[in-house]
Amino acid sequence: MTVGALYPALDTTGGGTASPPAGASSAGNFLDMVDTALRGVSAAQGAAATAEAGYAVGAPGATLGKALVSSDRAEVAWNATVAVRNEVVSAYQSIMNMQF
Repeated sequence: MTVGALYPALDTTGGGTASPPAGASSAGNFLDMVDTALRGVSAAQGAAATAEAGYAVGAPGATLGKALVSSDRAEVAWNATVAVRNEVVSAYQSIMNMQF
């Protein structure tokens, strides 16, 4: 699974989002990217919950395999989000500890 599959805003292969317009604020683009990534994680978690609930009630077409795959995708997305957050916090702390 590629980064672009989990976080379309982070897709650097050219198949993701368009390049920002000239004069656009990089802070706004970063916030948009974070927002898109978090919405993707939330959507993956929602899909996992729906698949698990569907299997639990015996909905037609709901299988244990689909529920497990959905759950694993949501877990990977969440773990990636936490890892990115940890790296951002670490970078922030490194910058704050620099002496000028």
